[in-house]
Amino acid sequence: MLVHVIADYGGGDLAFAEVVQRIKLHLPAAEPMLLPVPPFCTVATGFCIAQLGLHAAPPGTLIYHNVAPREDDAAARSENAGERLAYAQLPTGVRVIGVNSGYALSFIKDVAEKLHWAASPAAGSQFRSRDIFPQAAADIARGRPSALGEEIDPQELPPPPSSVIAYVDGYGNIKTTIAYDVKKLRPGQSTRIKINDRELEAKVSDGAFAVSHGQLAFAPGSSGWPLAGGDEIRWMEIFLRGGNAWDLFKRPPVGAAVSIVF
Repeated sequence: MLVHVIADYGGGDLAFAEVVQRIKLHLPAAEPMLLPVPPFCTVATGFCIAQLGLHAAPPGTLIYHNVAPREDDAAARSENAGERLAYAQLPTGVRVIGVNSGYALSFIKDVAEKLHWAASPAAGSQFRSRDIFPQAAADIARGRPSALGEEIDPQELPPPPSSVIAYVDGYGNIKTTIAYDVKKLRPGQSTRIKINDRELEAKVSDGAFAVSHGQLAFAPGSSGWPLAGGDEIRWMEIFLRGGNAWDLFKRPPVGAAVSIVF
């Protein structure tokens, strides 16, 4: 069973090892695949959940995510309480289990076939994703009826943020939440991209290698997925052929606003 573990522990962190050990305890057949995201970054979490969950995957695939900034209540917390554990089943058959924090479920909320709270406590440990949630995830994965609670109304979840950085890959390509629009974006068109206090000229392209070496480009990237109505969304990406676009923009944080001026 493929289990994507999406969390903000940090690449190679002890926390990943502890969580995987506990998941394997409750789900011995699990084959964990680790995917770190920036600290407290629910935008990247939700984006990765959709990219992995809304494409063809091996039968039984599970996405286990935990990015819990505990921002749902600013008051002091009793017993390390935090955002509640939620469950979603996607049209691909992929199951998603993790805390409902920020934008974690925003990108899948309108396409999920099932959306429920998990029958799991939200308090009791500072390290809930190791001590509490793996058992709940295993119960859900095994199909135990008592593992699920009431349904979640998708309308109560926030929509995905528009025009922000969603993810930065290992090449420094900046994936955004700007949807590709063939009517507005013409290959060869010049544009200026502003992120924080850095504004640079770029060329609209329809592919990664349709610009010359050293050229900053704005093009439909490799990320996108089917929507509820049968259409498909493709997200725009900022890349520097032969270089690192993220470095060029002085490494802005995921979630930073992206402004496009033609």
